[in-house]
This record gives sequence, C-alpha cells and structure tokens, in this order.
Amino acid sequence: MKKIKQFTTSIIATVLILSSFMACDEVGETTTGGTSAKNLAGEWFIDASDASGKVSEHELFSTYNTAANNNTLWLDDQNSFKKFKIKVTFEKDGSFSASSASNEYGSVTVTITNGKVEKEAAVSKGGHKVDKISFKAEFSNEPGVLYSYEGSRRTGFSEDE
Repeated sequence: MKKIKQFTTSIIATVLILSSFMACDEVGETTTGGTSAKNLAGEWFIDASDASGKVSEHELFSTYNTAANNNTLWLDDQNSFKKFKIKVTFEKDGSFSASSASNEYGSVTVTITNGKVEKEAAVSKGGHKVDKISFKAEFSNEPGVLYSYEGSRRTGFSEDE
C-alpha cells in the first residue's frame, strides 16, 4: 500500500512539474504600443480669461484619443465653464486646432486656435514641473470674443488639486 501511495505521489508531482514548463509558452517580444494621442492625452487644470481678465480658474479638462486613433483628439471641459467637448486635429509637435467643431455638450460650435502642449513648461500648484497646455477658443454664440485657456497637467498629488 505504501508503494502505491509513493508511486501515485511521484506521478502527480511529475505531471505538475511538466505542465508548469508547458504553461510557459514564450511567444517572443510583445509591444503594447499606444494611441496616436498618448503624448497629448491627460487631465489638466486650466484657467480661462477673456479681454477683461480671468473668468474661470482651476477647471479640470481632459484630452484623450478618439476611436479613430488618428490625428484627432477629444478636448473636454468636463461640462463645466463653457460646456464643450470637441474633436481637435493635432500635429506631432504638440499643436492642435479645430474650426467650427461640433460640440458634444450642446449646439454651440467651437473654433480652437494656437493650441499647444509643451513638455515641462509649467509648474503645478505644488511646485512640480509639468506639461503646459494653452489654446484660444471662440464660440459660435459669442462671435468675435476670444477666450484664452492656459493650464498644467494634473499630477494626482493632493497639493496640486
């Protein structure tokens, strides 16, 4: 009886060891890649101003790739100050723009000019060197009125919130 238990135990151990080697099927180098907008995508704290001065401060914006994963990017103010979510076209140098872009949050179209994301060109509230975003926006319900937006990438640190 003792020999049967030893034999069974050794067979089970052999099967487990062999199956663990077979489970490690090496498929070579895999690259996860990224989206076309990965360098511009993120969350931002942005101040807005018009000709009279600041009209909105520390608003949370998001930029993220579109489903097409081409040279378009969503610019989204999270339905806050001017309530817009539009697609902009971007270039490899970090510049972006849009002409009378459809607004996902309403009927007002938005034109974006002089859009730019600059690497480590801003300082967050907590003193961290971060990326900077800036652009000018004109809304179809206020023709001729330009809003200037400027902000810094969100770090996630509590002192920057």
